[in-house]
Amino acid sequence: MVDHARAARMAKRIQQIVATAIEREIKDPRLEFVTVTDARMTGDLHDATVFYTVRGQRLEDEPDWDSAERALTKARGQLRKIVGEQLGVRFTPTLSFEVDTVPEASAHLEEVLAKARARDEAIRKAAEGAQPAGEANPYRDPAEATADDNDSQW
Repeated sequence: MVDHARAARMAKRIQQIVATAIEREIKDPRLEFVTVTDARMTGDLHDATVFYTVRGQRLEDEPDWDSAERALTKARGQLRKIVGEQLGVRFTPTLSFEVDTVPEASAHLEEVLAKARARDEAIRKAAEGAQPAGEANPYRDPAEATADDNDSQW
């Protein structure tokens, strides 16, 4: 039986352990700009996926994704050993690493929303002094209906 709450707790703990190990124990300069953002566990608690993102050395620099991926692949065994020691479970889960695309997706979504807001504002300004094309109330009022209107069929 799958215990989703236990899997979520283990994933959170694995995220903390891996982030701390990358920061303090793994001596690879390629991992200096790697940030662990999330971790997920399978229901059987045998596999963990650790999500990460890489930032550039400076704001205008492009992150080195390939270098970070190679460094994480190289450190996978050592990280799994550290996770096993600190987790204290019978079976140490295997670790896999995936790039977290949420920051890029959210930045793109923010750009799209900003464009939509600007367009809405332009439309609102253009419609400020506009008048309706027809009558003020284009709908028929039932109180004004005459007897001939009720007798006629469409």
